Amino acid sequence: VQLQASGGGSVQAGGSLRLSCTASGRTFDRAMGWFRQAPGKEREFVAAITWGGGTTRYADSVKGRFTIYRGNSGNTAYLQMNSLKPEDTAVYYCAVGSSVATTQSLYDYWGQGTLVTVSS
Repeated sequence: VQLQASGGGSVQAGGSLRLSCTASGRTFDRAMGWFRQAPGKEREFVAAITWGGGTTRYADSVKGRFTIYRGNSGNTAYLQMNSLKPEDTAVYYCAVGSSVATTQSLYDYWGQGTLVTVSS
């Protein structure tokens, strides 16, 4: 499985961005998640979604602002980010795993990351 993340960029606080993650290979019945790593910090969980989209999970820091959803084919996951804050600045990574886990080790495949910069 290979993952390609895109959609990062620079935005002012309060703005919006949508990240995309497209997977090639076998992703049937696999969950997809987003993690992020801010400068000088460890990578942290952001959001995850099951294959069918019926279950989602969010970090408390993004609840109500970010929405994760999957495309019709199931091979693409999107992260709609609204009301962005400077503390959302990070490299965002997508990953494929067996469940909507918050633990990185439970994800088997990772994309290359896309940078999101939010200025105040």
